[in-house]
Amino acid sequence: MSAEPTLDKAAGSGSGSGSKSGSGGAARPDLPPAKAIRRAFSSPLASALVIAVTVLWTIPTIGLLVTSLRPKQDVASTGWWEAFVHPDFGLENYRAVLFDNTFGTSGGLMPYLVNSAAIAIPATIFPLVLAAMAAYVLAWVRFKGSDTLFFVVFALQVVPLQMSLIPLLRLFSSGAHLGSVTVIPALNLQDSYLPVWLTHTMFALPLAIFLLHNFIAQLPRDLMEAAVVDGASHFKIFRSIVLPLSAPALASFAIFQFLWVWNDLLVALTFAGGKPTVAPITSRLAQLSGSNGSRWELLSAGAFLSMIVPLVVFFALQRYFVRGLLAGSVKG
Repeated sequence: MSAEPTLDKAAGSGSGSGSKSGSGGAARPDLPPAKAIRRAFSSPLASALVIAVTVLWTIPTIGLLVTSLRPKQDVASTGWWEAFVHPDFGLENYRAVLFDNTFGTSGGLMPYLVNSAAIAIPATIFPLVLAAMAAYVLAWVRFKGSDTLFFVVFALQVVPLQMSLIPLLRLFSSGAHLGSVTVIPALNLQDSYLPVWLTHTMFALPLAIFLLHNFIAQLPRDLMEAAVVDGASHFKIFRSIVLPLSAPALASFAIFQFLWVWNDLLVALTFAGGKPTVAPITSRLAQLSGSNGSRWELLSAGAFLSMIVPLVVFFALQRYFVRGLLAGSVKG
């Protein structure tokens, strides 16, 4: 092990060292930029700033939660912070929002909450499974045109979702035609989750393949070659080696995709049309914010219900999320 010379050794090394160190002794060597930045961000001042920003960022959510737990008369007369002076909390707003005919629906918001889960879970699993298989093939199965195919997939990320909604809607409803020739027949996907699943899957695949490819391509080559020597097929390697080692990356993308689909309103309005049988909770809350603008206690309860599920998913998979973000940053 080597260590930097101490100030005493530097001072006693001769008269030449005194001229270099100056009259006050040897100067401390400058830190590398990366270490200097790391030390600056880990200082007590930076930590206090992060805590302050986190508290400020959380205050609106706390206010929404407190409002959703207060009675109607308190919400209408005082601010939410008054609840800490005269606390009066209850779950009546949540019961009314979920099960009563408060919002003009026979089952409250519960059917829309179920619709959101029925949309978000498959729309997260489908692109995750397809992207994992495609990423493994592009990373470890060499074939003619594999690099070109990867760059095409990468370029598809620039296709904006908003410009594709109307063509996709026409494709799902009336099919595709070249003159009098029917290329794709009408799919008749109205009043179903399928068009929402397909749309979210199609637009998630390019980014998912790109991210998972970069992770899977960094797996040890020796491990893959040893599996091939032992006679393992590509499916065996993918199932037994790639999937377990790629769990952090898969969980990271699953969190992003689930949050995106759960909070989505544009795709839901376009392909679900706000119909009670398939519309998610975001669509129903957007419709009710105008007609029930004075019922803040109910709207806040419904809004917090739409937030609580993504929060649970994020905190449940947080450790995988952090591992996925840090994966590949350090070799060895």
